[in-house]
Amino acid sequence: MNFKMIHENYNVYDLEKAMNFYKEAVGLTEKRRKTAEDGSFIIVYLGNDTSDFELELTWMRDMDRPYNLGDCEFHLAFEVEDYEAAHIKHEEMGCICFENKAMGIYFISDPDGYWLEILPVR
Repeated sequence: MNFKMIHENYNVYDLEKAMNFYKEAVGLTEKRRKTAEDGSFIIVYLGNDTSDFELELTWMRDMDRPYNLGDCEFHLAFEVEDYEAAHIKHEEMGCICFENKAMGIYFISDPDGYWLEILPVR
């Protein structure tokens, strides 16, 4: 059997804020969405032209507080050709939450607290 990864889901408190962040920070845009008939949830799939893999953002109408992400010991990784330019952009956005200069990587945090690893093409 062969398994193909197709998406990862993050539940988000403010859908528009999250979508704007992902577009600005890592260039992901909406590919499609599903809205519940009763308005109880909206699911938006984000992606780009470099991969078929998608990030699924789920907004739940009845969620009245930001999500508790525990110790945030998980992340989604992005490889970027111009690492220095990405680092400058993320510094300007104020979203760098951890950097490991010895490893040549850093992490950014989205509006809901999810961590994204940024690493150079090697």
